[in-house]
Amino acid sequence: MTVVFSVIAEISLNQIQSRYYMLKPISKRRLANLLGFLICTGLMAYAYYSQFHDGLEPCVLCIFQRIAVIILGLLFFVAFLHHPGKIGARIYSILLLLTAATGSAVSIRHIYIQHLPAYMLPPCGPGLNYMFKSLPLNKFIIRAFTGTADCSIIKWHFLGMTLPEWVLIWFVLLGVGGFLVNWRSDSLRTAIQ
Repeated sequence: MTVVFSVIAEISLNQIQSRYYMLKPISKRRLANLLGFLICTGLMAYAYYSQFHDGLEPCVLCIFQRIAVIILGLLFFVAFLHHPGKIGARIYSILLLLTAATGSAVSIRHIYIQHLPAYMLPPCGPGLNYMFKSLPLNKFIIRAFTGTADCSIIKWHFLGMTLPEWVLIWFVLLGVGGFLVNWRSDSLRTAIQ
């Protein structure tokens, strides 16, 4: 009788595994890309929580950092869904690294502005929406990345570090981690297919 139940259970398990892809072993690269996406989602969830719940309004540079986190998260998510071969994974690794480097550059500029003495701060300027509507694209980008005095105001600390400093750490970790994980060949890819 137990033999019959074990045979039925084995047949049922094989049918379930053949019907549902997620029960098959998932590769490290795919899991890492999913983790990168979830981290970016968590970062954006906290950014919106701090904006709408705590009243921490983002400055121009904060908005550009958010855009970089969103693009990074979307790249991780597409890499997770696509699960490409070696060349495709290397393309994703370069895209992830470039996006994280761009976000890091914005974070570094933001940190620089926050640490300037008061007499060296850039003047307060118009809002991002007004600049986008009224300036040509090249002047808009230059003016936006120059930052304003609003970008120098520090309203949030955690373990002695400001929000742009924490975002810089996350950009470095996600960029380097995403690059390394996707650059290496994935030995489980052949086992999955």
